[in-house]
Amino acid sequence: MRLFGITIPEKKRLDIGLTAIYGVGRPRAGAVLREAKVSPAKRPREVSAEEEARIRAALESFRLEGELRRNISANIKRLRESKSYRGVRHMRHLPARGQRTKTNSRTVRGNVRKTMGSGRKKVEKK
Repeated sequence: MRLFGITIPEKKRLDIGLTAIYGVGRPRAGAVLREAKVSPAKRPREVSAEEEARIRAALESFRLEGELRRNISANIKRLRESKSYRGVRHMRHLPARGQRTKTNSRTVRGNVRKTMGSGRKKVEKK
């Protein structure tokens, strides 16, 4: 089963498999399946063409995949151009939502380890 150019994993339940689509999490997947009147316990290979069409129709009301990615990047670009605080944080690759930076900002900064002695030790070969 393919939706929005994404292949839904065949062996997973529908409510879990739909989360492969960018912008669909567990709550939205459950809501879409309730709206489409499809059992969340079904596997994608068990879904009929009519049920697949109802799921697709229910998902089209949301901003997903490419459109959502473009929207998010446009929002970040707008913040950068206006030189707002959040935009500057995005430009400098630092956390933009008030997190501490003395420690624990590895995700945004890309696992940067600047001080000597911090980080993983290289394993010696014997």
